[in-house]
Amino acid sequence: MTEFYFIRHGQTKANVLKMKQGNINTEITYLNTNGQKQAQHLADNFDISFADRIICSPLKRAQQTATILNQKPQLPITYDKRLREISYGSWDGQKNADLKKLHPDAYNDYWNDVLPLYTQYATNGESFNDVIKRVNNFLNENSQKYPNEKIICVTHGFTVKATALSILKPQDVMSLPEPRNTSVTKIIALADKKEFYVEYYNQIF
Repeated sequence: MTEFYFIRHGQTKANVLKMKQGNINTEITYLNTNGQKQAQHLADNFDISFADRIICSPLKRAQQTATILNQKPQLPITYDKRLREISYGSWDGQKNADLKKLHPDAYNDYWNDVLPLYTQYATNGESFNDVIKRVNNFLNENSQKYPNEKIICVTHGFTVKATALSILKPQDVMSLPEPRNTSVTKIIALADKKEFYVEYYNQIF
């Protein structure tokens, strides 16, 4: 049995501005002071020393979060591009409010976030299904590679949601929210049976 603990990075300035961060990797997407505090709070209340390793998104906001979490445990850490955030293509770096004014049909009103059809407007935007496929590939590969390990995965909001979607397969992908900053989602993988379970989602410690 492999235990995956998916952790969303801490808050960034772009989060506060309600921007589409996507694959942007500049200062506006680095952890702000509050994001650093959130990561430290998680480190203080969710000791990851029980785990065997960390696999982290290569984007800096995830790396910063992992560094704070790993100050004491000093777990081995590697980086995997399959854990990067969804790329919104030409929408990366733009504010939700501005995008919604231009393309209201591409937004879910309740969550104030994009629907899968957003790719009709965003040049080179990554589809929801493409992200679901890459995280599913990540789960399958690492559950086979580490069949008895506990793995910390430091990643991004939509990436965590896509991981849960790949397992739960809800009729409506918008029925599940994106997890909060520094929340933890636990996934169980039984590699020999090719079974996956969401034990908990969007948990704040």
